[in-house]
Amino acid sequence: MSLELFRLKRDIPFMRWARSTIFFSVAFILASIVLLATRGLNLGVDFTGGTVMEIGYPTAADIPAIRAHLAKNGYGDAQVQTFGRASDVLIRLPVKAGVTSAQLSEQVIVVLRAQAPQAELRRVEFVGPQVGRELFEDGALALLVVSIGIVIYLALRFEWRFAVGAIFATAHDIFIVLGIWSLFQWEFSLTVLAAILALLGYSVNDTVVVFDRIRENFRKTRMTDVAAIMDNAKTATLSRTVITSGTTLMMVLAILFFGGEVLWGFAMALAIGIVVGTYSSVLVASPIVLWLGVSREDFIKPPKPESGAVV
Repeated sequence: MSLELFRLKRDIPFMRWARSTIFFSVAFILASIVLLATRGLNLGVDFTGGTVMEIGYPTAADIPAIRAHLAKNGYGDAQVQTFGRASDVLIRLPVKAGVTSAQLSEQVIVVLRAQAPQAELRRVEFVGPQVGRELFEDGALALLVVSIGIVIYLALRFEWRFAVGAIFATAHDIFIVLGIWSLFQWEFSLTVLAAILALLGYSVNDTVVVFDRIRENFRKTRMTDVAAIMDNAKTATLSRTVITSGTTLMMVLAILFFGGEVLWGFAMALAIGIVVGTYSSVLVASPIVLWLGVSREDFIKPPKPESGAVV
């Protein structure tokens, strides 16, 4: 027996708003594409290359003070965060023309020791631009492969119209998250890419739950009004959607507010994606399926002729 937060006696007319929701969704997607084409993404050191330094302090490090001290001394583009314990600090620095990774790390540790003489340089790593470019290309390839797999899965499990609706809704979620990242020029790192990949699965899972109920309604009802059938399915699954999205969002918000800077990008991408994904599962995917012409007959198997029947 499934847990229900509430039960509605009347179906909510979601499909009545379908034209408006699709209009806004297409507008947001186009705006995101324009932002990505004009401003692009603020790629982090993971993708562009740079120097990574691990610094040890005798006591808990004051991250804002370290960040301000580096900015005051000409390293305002340095990314500072705790690493493991509160006394361990990870500093990422972009590539600087004419300065090697070893020289850059020596300059930075001198600046840090001027503030905290007991600061200890524990590790220095250099990420080359070629490696960063390969990581970005591999991440884009992963997104493409996952998307193709989703289309094939949904086409086999449901019907090709459902596959198109789901992939449009999923692409809608990803484009909006990337558009927001481009608008505010937040750093796009490997953790954000991991969140994008996680959103693919979350968005599809939410959409599949609604699609399952729609398919069930097509098979058990005699109604011919496809929009009414979809409204009934979405209303029936609304409690489950609210519970799942609400509890997941609470967990992600806890990471966002208490997880520190190292998990901020990951949690923010997931938080935005959960909100947008819930919206698209209810108000974007199904209208696409409806406009592609799905009908009850697509899920009703024709009766088999009786063997030995006289022609």
